[in-house]
Amino acid sequence: MTFTPQCTSKALPYILITIGTVLVLVASQAVVSPVAQILLSGGVLLCAFLIRKKNGYLPSLLMIGLSTFVSLRYIFWRLSYTLAFEGWWQSALMLTLLFAETYSWIILFLGYMQLSWPLNRKECSLPEDKSLWPDIDVFIPTYNEDLDVVRNTVLAAMAMDWPVGKLHVYLLDDGRRPLFQAFAQEVGVGYITRPNNVHAKAGNLNNALMQTQSELVAVFDCDHIPVKSFLVRTIGWMVLNPRISLVQTPQYFYSLDPFQRNLDTYGHIPPESNLFYGLVQPGNDFWNATLFCGSGAVLRRKALESIHGFAVETVTEDAHTSLKMQRKGWESAYLRETLAGGLATESLALHVGQRIRWARGMVQIFRIDNPLLGRGLSLGQRLCYLSAMLHFFFPIPRLIFLIAPLAFLCLGQNIIYATPAAVMIYAIPHLLQSLITQSRIQGRWRYSIWNYVYETSIAIFLAPVVLVAFFAPSRGTFNVTAKGGLITKNFLDTRMVRPNVIMCFVLIVAAIVGVVGMIVHRGDPLLFQTYGMNLLWVLANLLIVLAAITVGYERKQNRRAPRIPAQLAVTVIDPVAQQRYAATTVDLSKGGVSLRMSDPLPAGLQTVHVEYVNLHDKIRMNVPAQIINQQGTFARLEWRNSTLGDETGIVEMIFGRSDAWSHWSDYSQDKPLHSFNLLARGIINFLLVAVFRRHPLK
Repeated sequence: MTFTPQCTSKALPYILITIGTVLVLVASQAVVSPVAQILLSGGVLLCAFLIRKKNGYLPSLLMIGLSTFVSLRYIFWRLSYTLAFEGWWQSALMLTLLFAETYSWIILFLGYMQLSWPLNRKECSLPEDKSLWPDIDVFIPTYNEDLDVVRNTVLAAMAMDWPVGKLHVYLLDDGRRPLFQAFAQEVGVGYITRPNNVHAKAGNLNNALMQTQSELVAVFDCDHIPVKSFLVRTIGWMVLNPRISLVQTPQYFYSLDPFQRNLDTYGHIPPESNLFYGLVQPGNDFWNATLFCGSGAVLRRKALESIHGFAVETVTEDAHTSLKMQRKGWESAYLRETLAGGLATESLALHVGQRIRWARGMVQIFRIDNPLLGRGLSLGQRLCYLSAMLHFFFPIPRLIFLIAPLAFLCLGQNIIYATPAAVMIYAIPHLLQSLITQSRIQGRWRYSIWNYVYETSIAIFLAPVVLVAFFAPSRGTFNVTAKGGLITKNFLDTRMVRPNVIMCFVLIVAAIVGVVGMIVHRGDPLLFQTYGMNLLWVLANLLIVLAAITVGYERKQNRRAPRIPAQLAVTVIDPVAQQRYAATTVDLSKGGVSLRMSDPLPAGLQTVHVEYVNLHDKIRMNVPAQIINQQGTFARLEWRNSTLGDETGIVEMIFGRSDAWSHWSDYSQDKPLHSFNLLARGIINFLLVAVFRRHPLK
């Protein structure tokens, strides 16, 4: 029998975690000799290596227990044997590093708790009698986005599979633009606006709530395009359990984010968001703590009304809304099915702007509606929300870890009162054990080392925001993340990389000091080892900082409609001769399609029709197209759609298929050394292309 959460009592994880926590807390405080510590750590590491490839949840829980045990031993040792106060300056530096380490351990432990037992909920069927299916209002909020971006979402929302008369689509225009109103009237959707922009997106949604009345509300960001089956595959849980207030789905981005494009990792490294939507949210779902993410979700109107609408107290109205509903006793659900695709941030600058809003909002919630306080939440819910909020404090510890070795190398301050050998026999097992445990748990959702790159790229920009939000939570305003822009040429965004370039030079100087120190003190084993240990620390930081700089080298992106790889069987029709040619798509976009023909098209043929039929998703498309070029059996066509029906057909073909984004998790299991190799290749390619103007490595 397969050991899964679905066939196991929900009490079992609580029991196992409680027993494991007690055992590791007791065992981790045992004082042993250095040799015994080496043997103990080596034995635990060997056990982890032996079970890390075993299938099932119990091996994962065992690895979590072993990692927690080793990390607790490290923290206990740090607190008990490595602190010595020698003046205010040294003491401040020492406590600063200790704060960063303690924060990291708390995040590690909360992450283990959160990810120990992901629920992996399956779809729930709807009643056969469609008269029992509820009415649904679909909200598509927009503010300053281009109509070209919004059109796809509106047309796809209208085409969703749901009974006629029960689906009501509304375009919520906070920009109050006549062009958008005319478009809404043209396609036949509701158009809702208001005289001001109070409370930004949350206010826009609340305004729409007051003017609509359906039992359920689906929310899509204006660039997030739903598949036709979105409602059919999500609403079943809402019908089955009237206490469920929220069904959230992953947010998939079909365009490349700055990390994928600038580091050339597309198809090789999972996108940054995959960990959250692939693993964290299923983990939250087990604890009934699914976070509302602002798009790709269905909410129950009654639950929203019980908290007086979408939360307006912070700039992350989504997470705060789900927290408030769960405080009222409402349940939540997460369906790990990619049922909508959106646009990623085009540049590092836009990415930073988006993360600034997220960080500010989560810290605001931590201050004004702390999940550890107040009534209504279970312990699991409190810890899941605490993990989500504490995560956004990462910029401060990340910067501390980057500059910590400079305390000794450049300032001569000893901030860890222990011999290098003692540090190694406690720190290395802690780091290795957590590395292989997270590699096992995170698997195909996040590769080793890459979280350091993501965090370092933006830490310097988020740190002041986090501090301000913590001490003055009422400050800060909602900022809209621009989507659909272009990057017309390759360039190094000096404004975004300048802090990390400065950090890079500082680390290089520190590395030189470390090398010189090892040479000068080669006759003193203790100093030689101390310089060597800090030098290794600096070199590891230097690698991460170089990768962070690489992200700021913006690669050209001049396609307003991204090409989306897809292999679909289509028919190309000569409208004059009525000749039909079988073909398979190579990639698709709103502008055109690339085809691999079974036989070359006749010379001189210019205008054709492309027919696509998908009975499973009820998609039938026949749209005219112009042949742009043809080489053998490869042909590139440009759409010549002239009606809304043609445009809707194209949108359904590209974005509406149930399997449109099913490849989002098609990554192999993490291999730390391979991950490191990919990181190094990205840095080398940056140096070859941006600095030496050479061709990149393949």
